[in-house]
Amino acid sequence: MLSRKNRLLLMKIVSLFSVVRGYNIPVIILAQYLSAIFILAPENSRALDVILDWKLFILVIVSSFCIAAGYIINNFYDAKKDLINRPQKSMLDRLVSQKTKLQVYFGLNFLAVTMGLLISWRVSLFFSVYIFMIWFYSHKLKKYAIIGNITAAFLAVFPFFGLLIYFFKTQYEGYDLQKGGIIFCHASFLFLLLLIREIVKDLENLAGDLANNYSTIPIEYGERTAKKAITFLVFATLVPVFLLIEDYDVGYMDIYFYTCMVALIFFTIYLWKSNNKAQYLRLHLTLKTLIVAGIFCIVLIDPAVLWHGRNLL
Repeated sequence: MLSRKNRLLLMKIVSLFSVVRGYNIPVIILAQYLSAIFILAPENSRALDVILDWKLFILVIVSSFCIAAGYIINNFYDAKKDLINRPQKSMLDRLVSQKTKLQVYFGLNFLAVTMGLLISWRVSLFFSVYIFMIWFYSHKLKKYAIIGNITAAFLAVFPFFGLLIYFFKTQYEGYDLQKGGIIFCHASFLFLLLLIREIVKDLENLAGDLANNYSTIPIEYGERTAKKAITFLVFATLVPVFLLIEDYDVGYMDIYFYTCMVALIFFTIYLWKSNNKAQYLRLHLTLKTLIVAGIFCIVLIDPAVLWHGRNLL
């Protein structure tokens, strides 16, 4: 049996894990490594070479620290709103004091900037800008309609720009139109899915946002307009998907894109029938499932198409 003191310590660890969304961090790390191995790495590299690249490891760890810190500062500013939108999670998160959260926040950011210097001052500066952007979004931008949604989606894909710059800078001669097009279309598709997710979250969190004077699309323009915007973005995802399937060969990953399109059709139908928090939460979870599935399906891309017979082993 654990003592009362040890039980309290354990609960605080669980609370901090909840605040930094610890369940998301391994997924983000996996997404970066799969992207590096199957999409970004140069022609003459093997999967093992990519995995053992210490500079890539630092980039991934630093971006993970920044994202975890971002969750903390977001939780800090959203404390009142989350009491309404997520009362159970909010009560768990409040087991850790705001002071402790800020200490961990500054600690993670300090480690991120310092570790970035191990590669170069440019990397450290890149992540310093990322840290500032996350803070500015959490403190100001997320309270405003449209710009807050776009910024949130952009910040979610920002670490992948770091990977892209790293590989392009070190092996720029390996990047051709075929690969560049696939990267751009993948990024566009992911950005649109994330943007849809942000607007769905606004619908889901309508009560808390309204009580705390947030200016979101549903509040400023109405739920119907928010649904129209989501529907438009769903149709917009057809453009990068069509290009990926018809103009570029992505191997068996086209199965994922076909499945995703079917899922988004049913998603849109259900969206127009939804009118309460529970239904919007189901839509939110559907989008998260599609995004996570897309990460795992990266392994279905045929590297030979990108690199003319590249050896993964």
